[in-house]
Amino acid sequence: MIKKICFVSNLCLLLWFFLDMVGVSFNGYILVTRAYKDDGIFFVLYLILLIWFVYKEKSGKYLLTGWLFIWFLAQVLSHWYFTIFGPSQGKMNFFADTIKLISSPSIYIPDLYHIVLHILILIALICMIIYCIISRKTKEVNRIKI
Repeated sequence: MIKKICFVSNLCLLLWFFLDMVGVSFNGYILVTRAYKDDGIFFVLYLILLIWFVYKEKSGKYLLTGWLFIWFLAQVLSHWYFTIFGPSQGKMNFFADTIKLISSPSIYIPDLYHIVLHILILIALICMIIYCIISRKTKEVNRIKI
């Protein structure tokens, strides 16, 4: 059951991240710009690791968990760091036309797309960590029974 939850959470993340590959806007408001040139390799790597997890679970669960951790860390450093320590004007200008939950002229607060992305990465990461722990404990219990 937990593997299905991991797969669904990662699939939701993959679909949301796919929006970054194609770009989405509504009535002149940008949800996310098309960034396949910048993020395409990350998308392909994530897709490969997700497939690896499905077919080669023994090693795939650890590789996918590691990737999600690195990705979450990179997102925190790329976005929330600037919220805490202050943005550059270039960062503010780049995200000026994106859809925001909270808008501020002086503080950089990640846009809606990135907030949802960060939440989905965190959910997928937590699910994968729980899955790694549970599957390891189950393996140890089964080994003791034998």
